Amino acid sequence: MTKIITSVPEAHAELSRLMDDAEHIAAFTGAGISTESGIPDFRSKDSLWKRNPPIPFDEFMSSETVRMESWRRKFTMDDSYTGAAPNVGHYALARLVDEGRMHAIITQNIDGLHEASGVAKDRIIELHGNGTYAKCLTCGVRHELSAVRKKFESSNRAPACLCGGIVKTATIAFGQAMPQDEMRRAHAATLQCDLMLSIGSSLVVYPAAGFPVLAKESGARLVIVNRDETPLDGIADLVIRAGIGEVLAPWAGRDRLN
Repeated sequence: MTKIITSVPEAHAELSRLMDDAEHIAAFTGAGISTESGIPDFRSKDSLWKRNPPIPFDEFMSSETVRMESWRRKFTMDDSYTGAAPNVGHYALARLVDEGRMHAIITQNIDGLHEASGVAKDRIIELHGNGTYAKCLTCGVRHELSAVRKKFESSNRAPACLCGGIVKTATIAFGQAMPQDEMRRAHAATLQCDLMLSIGSSLVVYPAAGFPVLAKESGARLVIVNRDETPLDGIADLVIRAGIGEVLAPWAGRDRLN
């Protein structure tokens, strides 16, 4: 039976017990872990995402005009959270990884804040890509956003690679194929864990949301930390409805609480 709690002290006690009993912990993170860093949640009522929604992949590929609009929206969104930095939640997970207690962070986020918090890239599995740089869809070469933006604003044209290929943020757009290597890594990490912490995810976006389900079906305990209800609350062992930062603060280290 699912235990639902809203008390932060009780959450600390329950999480401590579950983590002390676990040998392999994995995290599954969504937009909610980054809202405390000032990055808007896609589904929030007043989110800038509502005014600058991501353009589906097939539309992005359809014309340069659409690609220009896509880049305009991208830079508008980037400007809205310039200077965003990891928060207590990110640092708590980073410390758990550093201590060898957490072997993987599977994330739906594209903000790069898990890596910025100090987590090694080989411990982060970015299911939806990364929005902090761009890539050529033909040759795969990396393009830094600062250079892309400079060319975009000076030429008023959608950026292109030297090879002639289309340049796109290194994110997975709606309708774009999921990254197979990341999906395989997430699958393996899920099967390995005996405790999965789902943090700040609405758990409605598939196939990503299938990993907490797989963890539970494979015998792991499932903890959901999210202010709002999720469709998977009924299968979780523990649901914590409280702020992520305050829930994870004990694991962040004293130097991160100031």
